[in-house]
Amino acid sequence: MTVAAPSTTTPARPVDRRPPALGGFSTAVLGIEIRRVLRNRRTLMFTLVMPAVFFLLFGLPQRGEELPNGHPVTGWIMISLAVYAAMVATTSAGAAVATERALGWSRQLRLTPLRPAAYVAIKVATAMVLGLAGVLVEFAVGAAAGVRLPVDIWLLSGLAAWVGSLVFAAFGLFVGYLAPAENVMQFMGPVLAILAMFGGLFVPLEMLPHAFQEIAKFTPVYGVGQLARAPLTGDGLDWASVGNLVAWTAVFGLGAARLFRRDTSRV
Repeated sequence: MTVAAPSTTTPARPVDRRPPALGGFSTAVLGIEIRRVLRNRRTLMFTLVMPAVFFLLFGLPQRGEELPNGHPVTGWIMISLAVYAAMVATTSAGAAVATERALGWSRQLRLTPLRPAAYVAIKVATAMVLGLAGVLVEFAVGAAAGVRLPVDIWLLSGLAAWVGSLVFAAFGLFVGYLAPAENVMQFMGPVLAILAMFGGLFVPLEMLPHAFQEIAKFTPVYGVGQLARAPLTGDGLDWASVGNLVAWTAVFGLGAARLFRRDTSRV
């Protein structure tokens, strides 16, 4: 008589299909993204070195000149170029999604639990880290060149330049989903320079024709520049500039999220 051995087969466990916490946002992925950006020498050259060189070329000749409130003109130039450095840095980091799209990475993400909002958040956080580096480098160069300002101006202007660059992180993502990888940086460079010119970063708006001064108020650069320089000029908080910043950030942010959903749906 044969006795059957008891079964030792372990019942299959149900697969956990719950969505990941925070939509898949991970500090590990964020760290990888930041290291990847910081290893890109071309990006660092355009975002950290060039704005600093611009200050040495155009700021140093203005040493000794003062604003109406007694603060140095070099401080005005330094803060404006810190905004420019932050906007170039955050835009470049955000626009890197164009390369990922060309490599098919966006379609791969469609097969993962990563939510569009989490992906956009990782890209924005990476861009903001690079933007902070741009502001710090510009301020360090200014301080080494002799710019002397009260501590509260350094802190408030630097914070405004950095936080305000959020609009360009969203702008970079938005354009990165519109332009092909091989053309995105060639397209972004001239656009950012034009925006900086007519937004009052390279020259005071008072030096431009009246029509351009009015148009400048509706550009995404205007609000950031005005808020960053306000602690230096003593103009106070301009709610129109705040509205400009919030509106453009919302437009580019929502547009980038929408384009990401459309792009990843093409599997």
